[in-house]
Amino acid sequence: MEDRYQELAKKWLDKTITRAEEEEFAAWYNADQNAPVFIPPAFAENEDELRKRILYKIRKKVNKDRRSVKIIPAWVFAAAALLLLAFGVIWYRIETSSPVKQQLLSKNNHKLKNDIGPGGNKAVLTLANGNKINLNDVKNGVLGNQGQSIIKKDSDGRVTYETTTGKHSDASMVFNTITIPNGGQYRLTLSDGSKVWLNAASSITFPVAFSKNERKVTVTGEAYFEVAKNKKWPFIVIAGKQTVQVLGTHFDVNAYADENTIKTTLVEGSVKVSVGTETAILKPEEQSVVSDRYTGKIAIQTVDTDDVLAWTTGNFQFERAEISSIMREAARWYDVEIKYDGEVPHRIFTGSISRNVNLSELLNMLKYTGINFKIEGNTIIVTS
Repeated sequence: MEDRYQELAKKWLDKTITRAEEEEFAAWYNADQNAPVFIPPAFAENEDELRKRILYKIRKKVNKDRRSVKIIPAWVFAAAALLLLAFGVIWYRIETSSPVKQQLLSKNNHKLKNDIGPGGNKAVLTLANGNKINLNDVKNGVLGNQGQSIIKKDSDGRVTYETTTGKHSDASMVFNTITIPNGGQYRLTLSDGSKVWLNAASSITFPVAFSKNERKVTVTGEAYFEVAKNKKWPFIVIAGKQTVQVLGTHFDVNAYADENTIKTTLVEGSVKVSVGTETAILKPEEQSVVSDRYTGKIAIQTVDTDDVLAWTTGNFQFERAEISSIMREAARWYDVEIKYDGEVPHRIFTGSISRNVNLSELLNMLKYTGINFKIEGNTIIVTS
């Protein structure tokens, strides 16, 4: 019957469930109200944390509604709370109803052989003269001078550029590059005070001191920006053939070469995205999607920015994600190679887990989808 209830749950979420099926689903749900709910440790440590996460989702939904609706009746709050709570309990019961699945999520489950630890702060700084500095090997403090800036590494392991003159020049600029390997991440503060978070397998090339006309950087992979506000000093990010122009805002750019799209997600403020002759202006909680990196049109969709930025707070967050996409992300963070035994399985997964766990814990969570994994050296073999 478990397969039947999973089928009904999918129809309920997709809003394709019939009246008779809805009654069947409700009868199953109401039949065991007093049974304890198993909470996956990957999602919440205890019931109190679960309640807080559900309440946060309710408040976020209500805040979104407030921007578009002037008056919200009281019954909307109650309905939203009941619906979200019911969905949470249904989800946990469906996903953990069998002893096998509960065992997969248990903190005491057996780790895979040859387990692999998570990534961490790793980066290489390439100076204008081509010299490379492994930022993990150098001590905190002043690293050197480049052009009009002093390079420092602070106690948090973040690299900061500070201008020595306080002025901006149109003379030939000096460029540096920070490259993040697989299994790495890093934070950077540019000379104008803008902050950058770099994800695994990413890079940023930037002038050590910006010109007086504009602030321009080039990125590969994924980077999250908190740009210092200055209406007279545009900040421009180049990612492949895409250009993002802002004045002062928070946004994420995902432009990995092994992904089929370039995604730009706006957290606050406003940005202009351009690809060729196509342009789009994003509003907060909107994401532009460019499916063809060179000539494609720009599609706009609404997203949960917390999900998009989960990596900056040390979490994986998957929302109806393809297994192949999840495995690419895992490959970058754990610095492993992914191989498939047969065809790439078509599975959709929703869930979250800390990026600080060993690879086996992530793979155990993904076994919900009916896929198995084994680790051979630095290679993950996926079998359906």
